[in-house]
This record gives sequence, structure tokens and C-alpha cells, in this order.
Amino acid sequence: MTGRLCLLITTHRVAPGLLTRSAWRVLEDADARLARPDHPLLPALMEAGLEVTIENAEGPAGLAGILLDAAEHAPVVWLVSDDGDPSLTEALAPAIASRAEQGAAIELEVVHGSYDLPGSRLLDVVAVMDQLRSPGGCPWDAEQTHSSLAPYLIEETFEALAAIDGDDPDALRDELGDVLLQVAFHARIGEESTERAWSIDDVAGGLVDKLVRRHPHVFADGEANSASDVEENWQRLKEQERPRQSIVDGVPLALPALALSEKLLSRSVKAGLALDVDEPELPEDLDEHVLGVLLFGIVSAARRRGLDAETALRRFAHDFAEQARRAGLQASDG
Repeated sequence: MTGRLCLLITTHRVAPGLLTRSAWRVLEDADARLARPDHPLLPALMEAGLEVTIENAEGPAGLAGILLDAAEHAPVVWLVSDDGDPSLTEALAPAIASRAEQGAAIELEVVHGSYDLPGSRLLDVVAVMDQLRSPGGCPWDAEQTHSSLAPYLIEETFEALAAIDGDDPDALRDELGDVLLQVAFHARIGEESTERAWSIDDVAGGLVDKLVRRHPHVFADGEANSASDVEENWQRLKEQERPRQSIVDGVPLALPALALSEKLLSRSVKAGLALDVDEPELPEDLDEHVLGVLLFGIVSAARRRGLDAETALRRFAHDFAEQARRAGLQASDG
């Protein structure tokens, strides 16, 4: 007589009970079902009226022996643990071969009962972050605040940009993971707020709502025939959602000084504001390389004179922002 042992592989990232038809058939046809006491499928199987034997055998060889003993005369299902039980599968092969030599044939079947959906590993990020932040987790993680993490958010963002500049996909994947960590970390802290708590689901939900709302040409009856149409619609919808009192509203003044200057000038030009900006004479052959040389030279000259070019440009940009704000208000009043 041939015995039968089925290894049922499921994912803990899918709600327990959402199994394939073949998985439920295997479970219902088995004479015995065995699992670790913490297997996430246990409540669903109990609700379905399927009895499960809890097995705490230590060591893969011992567990393999128990499963094969049970499977010699009747179909048995082992609910594979979340980690895939790699040591168990390694122990089963020689054990089955040894029993076959003694005349006890056992068929081994692997059935996938559920599969990870795209993005499911994000659930693991949330779970790990929760463990790190909870009592008994990491002391350093537990002490962090939104403010203390701010420098890391900036640093990780620039490291991701460096990977893009270096055209290094592997590095970019790794750096984006660090950026994602910052998002998960801030969301976990936000969840602990005693006043206005919010979670990673609120962050994701808000993002989904925004994407749907600002893509009416995809999710509604809006029209957009080009990328420029999409950008114009995006800005128009954004302004409707967040009406600005001045053209500098919504400009993050914490941007690096050069990026901040670019943003303020762009806003001013779009608003049609004629603001005084002293522009030095530039060479006729100006291109990105020549411009880079000029800017780098300015930074070098400033450094030799004990001046910080970033600070100087940032202060002027802030003054320019105030000038633009006043000019915009005057234009709207007129």
C-alpha cells in the first residue's frame, strides 16, 4: 500500500481561508492534518470543521519521522510554516528513500494553497516596523520621533538620487528600500499619536484617492491627449484642492538652495510677475558644462572667502520668496 504525504504551502500575507480549490480538496480528503500551533490557517480550518493535530516535534528529522509514520496508511497533510520549512523538506527525501527500501512506499505531493499578491511584501514591512517599535523591540527605534528622523529622510532621498545619477538599478532598488523604511517609520510613529493618530493605511489610502482624483482621464471621463495635458490637469486639480494665497504657497522652503531658487523662479514666470533679478553676463557658448564650471567656481571663490554658498543662496531665495509673495498679493488685489 502506498501512503501519501502532502505539503500544503500557503502565504501568511493572504487572509486565512482564502485557499485554492485544490487546497481545500486536499484538506478535506486527508485523514489527518498536522501543523505548528501558531499556523495562521488554524482558525479557518476549525471554522470549516476540519480537525488539526498540533505538532511540536523538535528537529526536522523528528518531524519528518512523525509525518511519514502517519502517512504510511492514510493521506496526511502538513501545513507548511511561514518560512517554508526548508530543513523539513531536506530531511524528508532521504527518509522517504529509506522507507522505500523497506517496502513502505510514500508519495510526496506539494500543493500551493495561496499565493502572494503583488505588493504583499509591504505587509512584512509594516509587521517588522511594528515589532521594532513595540515593547521588547529596538531601543533606538523606540526613541525616534518625526523630528529626529528628518535628517535620515533627506539623506536617503539623496542617496536614491545618486543611484539614479549613477545609472545603477541595483543600488536604486536598495536605496528606495531605505526611503520606504522612512515612510513606514513615520507612519508607525503617527499611529501612536494621542491626538490625531494616522497609520500607514491612511497614508496609502490618501495616496490612492489623490491618484484617482488627479487622473480623471484614466478613472473618470476626463480627457488628456499628451503628457503636457496630464501635467496641466494635475496642477489645475491641485490648485482646486489647495487654493493658494500666493505663488509661493506650497513651495517647500527646506529644499536645497539651488532647487528652491529654480522653483521660485518657475512659479514667478508662470504667474507673470516681473521681479527684479540681477542676472550677470554669461558667455555665448553657455551650456550645462560651462554653467557647471561657473557655479563650481563661485562656490570655490566663496569658500576661500569664508562664505557658505548654500546658506547665501538660501537666504536670498527666502528674500525673493517674500518679494514674490507681496507682488502676487498686490497683483491679485489690483
